Amino acid sequence: MGRGKLRIYLGAAPGVGKTYSMLSEGHRRVERGTDCVVAFVEHHHRPRTEVMLHGLETMPRTEIAYRDTVFTEMDVDAVLARKPAVALVDELAHTNIPGSRNAKRWQDVEELLAAGIDVISTVNIQHLESLGDVVESITGVRQRETVPDEVVRRADQIELVDMSPQALRRRMAHGNVYKPDKVDAALSNYFRPGNLTALRELALLWTADRVDEYLQEYRTEHRVSKIWGSRERIVVGLTGGPEGRTLIRRAARLAEKGAGGEVLAVYISRSDGLTSASPKELAVQRTLVEDLGGTFHHVVGDDIPAGLLDFSRGVNATQIVLGVSRRRSWQYAFSPGVSATVARESGPDLDVHIVTHDEAAKGRGLPVARGAKLGRSRTIWGWVVGLAGPVALTLLLSGALPDMGLANDVLLFLTLTVAAALLGGLRPALASAAVGSLLLNYYFTPPIHELTIADPKNVVALVIFVGVAISVASVVDLAARRTHQAARLRAEAETLSFLAGSVLRGETGLDALLERLRETFAMESVALVERHDDTEPWTCVAAVGPGRPVGRPEDADVDMPVGDHLALALTGRVLPGEDRRVLGAFAAQAAVVLDRQRLVDEAEEARRLAEGNKIRTSLLAAVSHDLRTPLAGIKASVSSLRAEDVEWSEEDRADLLANVEEGADRLDHLVGNLLDVSRLETGTVTAVLRQTDLDEVVPMALVGVPDDSVELDIPETLPMVVVDRGLLERAVANVVENAVKYSPDGTPVLVAASAIADRVELRVVDRGPGVPDEAKDRIFGAFQRHGDAPRGAGVGLGLAVARGFVEAMGGTVTAEDTPGGGLTMTISLRREDGAPPFHPEGTTETT
Repeated sequence: MGRGKLRIYLGAAPGVGKTYSMLSEGHRRVERGTDCVVAFVEHHHRPRTEVMLHGLETMPRTEIAYRDTVFTEMDVDAVLARKPAVALVDELAHTNIPGSRNAKRWQDVEELLAAGIDVISTVNIQHLESLGDVVESITGVRQRETVPDEVVRRADQIELVDMSPQALRRRMAHGNVYKPDKVDAALSNYFRPGNLTALRELALLWTADRVDEYLQEYRTEHRVSKIWGSRERIVVGLTGGPEGRTLIRRAARLAEKGAGGEVLAVYISRSDGLTSASPKELAVQRTLVEDLGGTFHHVVGDDIPAGLLDFSRGVNATQIVLGVSRRRSWQYAFSPGVSATVARESGPDLDVHIVTHDEAAKGRGLPVARGAKLGRSRTIWGWVVGLAGPVALTLLLSGALPDMGLANDVLLFLTLTVAAALLGGLRPALASAAVGSLLLNYYFTPPIHELTIADPKNVVALVIFVGVAISVASVVDLAARRTHQAARLRAEAETLSFLAGSVLRGETGLDALLERLRETFAMESVALVERHDDTEPWTCVAAVGPGRPVGRPEDADVDMPVGDHLALALTGRVLPGEDRRVLGAFAAQAAVVLDRQRLVDEAEEARRLAEGNKIRTSLLAAVSHDLRTPLAGIKASVSSLRAEDVEWSEEDRADLLANVEEGADRLDHLVGNLLDVSRLETGTVTAVLRQTDLDEVVPMALVGVPDDSVELDIPETLPMVVVDRGLLERAVANVVENAVKYSPDGTPVLVAASAIADRVELRVVDRGPGVPDEAKDRIFGAFQRHGDAPRGAGVGLGLAVARGFVEAMGGTVTAEDTPGGGLTMTISLRREDGAPPFHPEGTTETT
């Protein structure tokens, strides 16, 4: 069973006749004997659309109850069971009612297609997902129901249902689209002429692009290489020179003369990475062509004319715009040039425009010396050997070693030429060959001291000498350049490996990445700049290096775009074109790191909001129960005391007043803890640190607990600690109250202190049920109560407040098991600077 075919009627706005056209197609299919049913059509009470439903089999809908209302949706199961040849499904972007088989109607359609059922559907241009922002900027209305572009693009047929804005507004005025009471509001808002014109243009352009895709697919499948001028596509050949801006503007003017013209700027670089193009100039030209509505393409190819023609034919271009060559007249003796070659080989289906400019015939400038790849010192030595060596050899052979024979003389001069090539590359070797041949001719070839050669054999020897010298020099120079390229590629590979490793390791240091980039390319400063849209100014996201970062990418020596609104700006020097590949990798990694940092920040913000929501939920639970319990007790006691029909004894009255006082104390304690947690959450707790004795603070913290419930062991000889007395008192009070709460009756809680190294530890030891290891850290969270603690035992804030206050003073609070059972809370505080370690008599301090 094959997959069904999808046909979509695309409209610019509601009311253009999509549903009407779909139903008309359904009638045509039925008349031809095709099994066609209406799976779902929404006629919106439009009379002409309702009439078109007559004569077509309509499938029953399924009813879904949602929020006390019954809605109807397409019954996918019924359509699959009926299995027609063609199903008509209206409103492809519709969102189904919660509880439906699928969330979106296009997903229902996908099921029908997978079952081999052909589907005819409708959709408006504003419902395409990629155009949501554009439509909102035009109409001011955000479309909530969308369909992915890929779903529509996969359709086997897309038919545009077009109607002029004036005709659509007339249809609405006649009541053919909306009810009369809604017409005026629609015409003055969404259906304004400007809105409809813009939406119509969107629909036409989107459909034209889809038609262009169909054409390209057809040309590829049928291997059509001949250009079909269905629409003007103008290719601009760029060299990286300043004349590129003139060519781009000229091509844009040519494109404006034909409707739907398109400009494609292309720069072809050699595969070996050797280029004389200015990266900064190319970046400016790229920005210019994109501002003019065109696209920029970078193609690699050793044969520039062939690469340009292949690209043009590949995009089905109709015209090529090239500039007059910048070469000088004498250079045409070696080759006709790119412009002439492209014009000669373009063929009759591709027009070539040769545009004059100010840089014509001014020359390209001298290329970088290839020998420079060998290093400056080697190049200098190569010139010394190539020029001075033959002269010195001539003096040696003429004076000390005469009559060695021409063959030996030629070999000696050839040795110097090879040495010059090994040291300095091609140019010193060529100079050595030229000087050596002249000296051989003048001093060693009969007739002597004349630039003539009598014996033809000597002519052959000198020619072989020059040929071998040039060949050796070329091979050595090529090897040197290949060695340089290999070293460079190795460095690039190491750099790219570092970037890939940083991705795998999850490194998120943007400044570290930019610093590595600055060191790699030896730049003064590197900045990552961003803007949200084309109208806003650039802002610096991150920067490294001395000096103030540039405000705009175009002000930097090198800029590397990363998407539409992010760019790297480097200052210090202009980089060659071969460096931009690695620079692009750095730029992409910088964008990834930036996105990762923002995602981490968003996740942290979400975590913080979730934590805050959790605290609010816990607070509501605490208020609803734990705070109301003492309030209920206070109210009951006060109501009893105010009762006029009951005569209370003095003892009963004292008990009721004691209940009121106890409830008020509990409320005061709970509210105090809530306020303390709020201060800790907002970061407003500021510790005022002073030197304090523990034996002055701890007894004050035990005021709220029964006298016989705590055993105190605080030596007077303890060193002083640096704490905030108020915060420490509250922290100790909360820890001790928690220990007393869980300690068995009749077993007091031990509060002891001792000095260890540079700290003083206060230990609160109870013999209660203890806490498992996995919960020892969790009990310090806000609103956390371990085990089966009764609801009236508090809201679970005491330990959270204690840890927060102690950490604000630079101390720590930890929980550990008590030997023999129970829990020990250890509060570690910083002792006074300079105080000697404390050693109780008869004991030795252990760490």
